[in-house]
Amino acid sequence: MDDKITIIEGPPPTFELVTEGWVLGLSESPNLVNMVVTRVRTFNGPGLVERCHKAWRNQHAIHLEYRTSDGLNHEAPIVAARYTDAEDGHLLILWLRLSDEEVELELGYEDDLGDENDDDLDSPDLY
Repeated sequence: MDDKITIIEGPPPTFELVTEGWVLGLSESPNLVNMVVTRVRTFNGPGLVERCHKAWRNQHAIHLEYRTSDGLNHEAPIVAARYTDAEDGHLLILWLRLSDEEVELELGYEDDLGDENDDDLDSPDLY
């Protein structure tokens, strides 16, 4: 049985920290973990989501395998999955469990004053 979904091309995935209550309920673990979400383009969203559901029905773990920006392969357990239609196929949305060592924070800020001269500022993101 395939116990992983592998990203075979493209840039490393971007992870966004999740604070929604239903996702935090999926983080049953003796260790402190971070729940993150990532979005990946694919041509077979329904098949990949079904692969996850099949693994979970059989009480098996399924992982996302990806390459980091330094070229190393990593795996992260998938705790929830869904897909949505996109222009060129499907957008696979995966919720993952990452340890503190695997999370890199990128902090920014949002200018609430609405100053139109600051169009080149980045919006806040947490990865």
